[in-house]
Amino acid sequence: MTDLVKVLEAKPNPDIPDLRPGDSVKVHVRIVEGDRERIQVFPGTVIRLRRSGNNANFTVRRTASHGIGVERTFLLHSPRLEKVEIVRRSKVRRAQLYYLRGLRGKAARLKEQRE
Repeated sequence: MTDLVKVLEAKPNPDIPDLRPGDSVKVHVRIVEGDRERIQVFPGTVIRLRRSGNNANFTVRRTASHGIGVERTFLLHSPRLEKVEIVRRSKVRRAQLYYLRGLRGKAARLKEQRE
């Protein structure tokens, strides 16, 4: 039984670093449009991490034009993820940063973590 679980376990992607809530990231995603394929960059803040084996995912939130918030959830072990760049790490005291949804402008800033 445990052999079967190990066979079905997804291999960790070396292009995805150790993510934490509050990280400002740039997610490079492979997009298929018709017969063409391109890389789309989705910058934003990690507001949620779900670590549950093969179903592990993370949600990134960014502010689009005219102050509209856009959230996108990515599977951690997806072959569509090209790479994830960590731009900066922020100091947060929660695992899920859902409170950022109700904040606008400067109020939605997070304090940068000092090394």
